[in-house]
Amino acid sequence: MSKIGGMRRYGFLASSIGVTCAAGLALVPGVPAGAAAAAAPATAPGAAPAATAPAVPGSTQSLPLAVRAAGHARGRSVTAARLEQGLYRTDVRHFSLVGVVWDDPDTELHGTVQVRTRSAATGTWSDWQDVDTHNADHGADPGAAERAAGHIRGATAPLWVGDSDGVDLRVRADTGDRTDGDGARQPAPLPSGLRLELVDPGDTPPAGPQADQARTGELTEAATAASAANSGLVPLGATEIPALDQAATARELLDLRGDELTAAQRAKPYIGARPRIVTRHGWGADESLRSRGFGYTKKVKAAFVHHTATGNNYRCSQAPSVIRSIYRYHVRSMGWRDIGYNFLVDKCGTVYEGRAGGVAKPVLGAHTMGFNSDSVGIAVIGTYSKTKPSSAALKAVARLTAWKLGLYGMDPRGKTYLKSGGGNRYKKGKNVHLNVISGHRDGFATDCPGRKLYAKLGTIRSTAARYQGR
Repeated sequence: MSKIGGMRRYGFLASSIGVTCAAGLALVPGVPAGAAAAAAPATAPGAAPAATAPAVPGSTQSLPLAVRAAGHARGRSVTAARLEQGLYRTDVRHFSLVGVVWDDPDTELHGTVQVRTRSAATGTWSDWQDVDTHNADHGADPGAAERAAGHIRGATAPLWVGDSDGVDLRVRADTGDRTDGDGARQPAPLPSGLRLELVDPGDTPPAGPQADQARTGELTEAATAASAANSGLVPLGATEIPALDQAATARELLDLRGDELTAAQRAKPYIGARPRIVTRHGWGADESLRSRGFGYTKKVKAAFVHHTATGNNYRCSQAPSVIRSIYRYHVRSMGWRDIGYNFLVDKCGTVYEGRAGGVAKPVLGAHTMGFNSDSVGIAVIGTYSKTKPSSAALKAVARLTAWKLGLYGMDPRGKTYLKSGGGNRYKKGKNVHLNVISGHRDGFATDCPGRKLYAKLGTIRSTAARYQGR
């Protein structure tokens, strides 16, 4: 596979972002008006008003696919639209992540999706890359308010391609895996309403204390709410939650959940030291994209480990851009209320806050269909079906689970029961005995988190338990 061009500096966005975003949002179908409208800028309490309202970062181009080729299955003519669709465009705005969506979230895409992109930096085309078509296993539980809102769409996994300005896509249906009434083999039709999503993550926010101070005054009402959800840990507008040592973490646990702890837990809290966590403000979340308010579950009894299936061709400095792209894809393209994962971890071991609501709280995610309640979803950025995860990423997941599960008294080496909310592996209402640290595939029939990452879960469990002092 050829290398994709690196991220550009988005200097041209300063003057054109308003037009770009408006056009990009207009192309997205089925987004409720309330979700599409940006929140009115608001000054954070006690901060000086910003000189100008901050530009909304990033954009989404949503383009309908067209018939690419006619097809026949064992001599039976079928409509071309049922067999192959695609798109070739060299006149699109810059983008860095691609995905394909369709109308019905309950319809699977039985086929292959491949894409090649043109680097905006070099003008060269990449090789063809496969896009993971199995993304229905992520998402809200059947019947959950988030899923019942009526705006959810079926989708492939997103693929990070780097800064690009041209795209060539082909979507091909599988052939011969269905039979008609006469027993003849028929191709599985492609889902209706196929669209290509091209996501521009926008510019990476500046870092450093001076930048933090300047950005605090730019907090919108929604950004203030997301930041305030971590107010027990850091000041409003913080771009990161610093690491704590073991003793300080134990004291914090008493402050956060002291009334809920048993006498034994107060005397000997098994909890790992809190890791450094980059906040949503730190990675540049546009809080006007997500739905207002937060959703919570009762507790955290288990952690599900995922991979984002976005590919491994990213630099760690680009991880915030990848996360902003996934966030925009989950919300604008797929219709979710927020990014699905509770946390994300890059291959250099940096931990990022995912779904808004507070990193120390039991935020209800949309990561493991059927088992989002009483769990936390942690995604390692990349694809780990054939590639081994880095030792830094594994260590970060172990540290994160040692802390997060420790807040609720859970042993990373243990097992627990979770009640299924419905899915393709366990029927709704079934009590399922799972590892406290499980892979996505343990709760849903899927390849996620990839064979190579799944094989490391035993190491993560034992390391997390050691970090807890067990």
